[in-house]
Amino acid sequence: MDDEYTLEEETELAPDMSEDEFVPLPPVVLSSADIFERFGLEVVTETADEGAAADASAEAASKEEATGVLPDPFASGDGITETDKRAWYIIHCYSGYEHKVRRNLEQRIESMGMQDFIFQVVVPTVEEIEIKDGKRRTVERCLYPGYIMVQMLLSDDSWYVVRNTPGVTGFVGMGNTPTPLRSEAVQGILRRMEAAAPQVRATFKPGQKVRIIEGPFADFIGMVDDIDEERTKVRVLVSFFGRETPVELDFLQVEKA
Repeated sequence: MDDEYTLEEETELAPDMSEDEFVPLPPVVLSSADIFERFGLEVVTETADEGAAADASAEAASKEEATGVLPDPFASGDGITETDKRAWYIIHCYSGYEHKVRRNLEQRIESMGMQDFIFQVVVPTVEEIEIKDGKRRTVERCLYPGYIMVQMLLSDDSWYVVRNTPGVTGFVGMGNTPTPLRSEAVQGILRRMEAAAPQVRATFKPGQKVRIIEGPFADFIGMVDDIDEERTKVRVLVSFFGRETPVELDFLQVEKA
């Protein structure tokens, strides 16, 4: 991988995407360190001391044997052996097309008979409750837009199937070698995905004008001063008797003006 990765540099329409369907996004430049930190990957650095380098290499090999080879976190553990070399890898795709690329890859896995080499394709998502026009609706939000997790046995064939899937722009890794996710990183992502209560997200921002649609200040126009997503409350500055008065309201009581 180059020191910096720019999504725009590899933007090429997949065969099943039309010009009208694909809307280019502004370039997002991420350094190698940023991507590795975000997904819990380790970056191995060299040391000048050859003896220390040898020790570090042996320790890294031991660690990889212990945590670099990941079991299936969705399974009970039956049938998974210590010598199982399956691991989770990250692939790049077009932001906003994560689910479409996942379906494309799953179809290729089935049509090419790769079920024994590529096991799961996961788009990390969380459920959120969005407040829009005074109504609540549950939406699914990608935790890492433009990235997909794939559990697989890495080989030339499995790499080829994944890399040449329409919409996939590459693997996350150093050079041409995909780097597996650490076990802790995988478990952390899965825990976020399995959160019991959906998070509440407002569609307005501080400094934005909103209309109060319920309560004693109904039909007043005010400006958002603060948002508390944990309590689903918003503080709005309302002009009352010539003075700006802060009023705390529920998300459902306001809408964009």
